[in-house]
Amino acid sequence: MRENREQETLLEGRNAVMEAFKAGRTIDKVFLAEGAADHGLRRLASLAREAGAVVTAVDRRKLDQMSPTGAHQGIVAMAAAHDYSTLDDMLALAARRGEAPLLVLCDELSDPHNLGAIIRSAECAGAHGVVIPKRRSVALTAVVAKAAAGALEYMPVARVTNLSAAMETLQKKGLWVFGTAAEGATPLYEADLRGPAAIVIGAEGDGMSRLVAERCDYKVSIPLRGQISSLNASAAAAVLLYEALRQRLG
Repeated sequence: MRENREQETLLEGRNAVMEAFKAGRTIDKVFLAEGAADHGLRRLASLAREAGAVVTAVDRRKLDQMSPTGAHQGIVAMAAAHDYSTLDDMLALAARRGEAPLLVLCDELSDPHNLGAIIRSAECAGAHGVVIPKRRSVALTAVVAKAAAGALEYMPVARVTNLSAAMETLQKKGLWVFGTAAEGATPLYEADLRGPAAIVIGAEGDGMSRLVAERCDYKVSIPLRGQISSLNASAAAAVLLYEALRQRLG
């Protein structure tokens, strides 16, 4: 089942709008920069009209005002908001693919660019879902969609009331939970990520919250050779996701 449908959402940027059309998402309105004549925008306008969307040419200053990021690339679309998936949706997706589940759990991320980048990396690495908490966390905003560059159309995202409780549920369903921590006792390249796994990415700056850290089966440390003590959240997620993919392909 799906849950938590919002009233309306804004998509901006060519990749995000194109992938929404390719995924069959309902687009109500499309706003294009006046005078835009390049092939990419003409194609998007044609797709919009074929899909029954209202296409309106507007001054670029209007697009600048509508755009949360200022990087609209000449196009803004209004669409029905994303539905959130559930944990069961994600596990069912893994079962349909005949793969061990691989999920990413984000512990109170506040930066929409980090969440969008994590969703993008998760989709590229073949993960089955991204989980965020309802409180003290960025949701699926337009900035997240832009940073995900179209991956949000394909990557299930669940929003749960309590992340620690969600971890317990996943553990009861056979998943091992790997938290990222600078002081983690398990070096990344010794972690076995081939089986059913959930990777926990801590908040920017503070890392994992106490209850979430206590719920992890393993705390994994990423090797660092430079002077900086940690990677940012999206980079850490990408490193673990691709180590999991490497092991699963090996």
